[in-house]
Amino acid sequence: QVQLVESGGGLVQPGGSLTLSCEASGIIFGFYAMGWYRQAPGKQREWVASLSTLGMTNYADSVKGRFTISRDSGKDIVYLAMNNLKPEDTAVYYCNAKRASLNMNYWGQGTQVTVSS
Repeated sequence: QVQLVESGGGLVQPGGSLTLSCEASGIIFGFYAMGWYRQAPGKQREWVASLSTLGMTNYADSVKGRFTISRDSGKDIVYLAMNNLKPEDTAVYYCNAKRASLNMNYWGQGTQVTVSS
C-alpha cells in the first residue's frame, strides 16, 4: 500500500519559514519523481516544485528563490523548505510521487500552511 504522509505545516508570520516533510512508503523511492503542489481556498491545485529522479529541480515562478525541494533517499523523505513566506502562500500543500513510465501517480493527504500576522 502506497502512502505519502506530509507534516510540518502550521501558522507562520509573513517573512517566516517552514519546512514541510513527506515520508513515502510502499514505493521504490528512487524510481519516482517527487513534487509539491498547493491548493488555496477557492482555487485550483497548482504545481509548486518538483525533483526528478536524476536530482533536477524546478520551481513555479511564484516561489523561485524562496522555496527549496530536496530528498533524503536513505529515509524516503522529500522536503520543501519555504522561506520569506507571504500571505499568498497560504494553502494546503500536497506531496506527489510520479512514475510516468508506468502511469503511476500518488498523492498525500495534505498539510495546511497559513501565513498571517
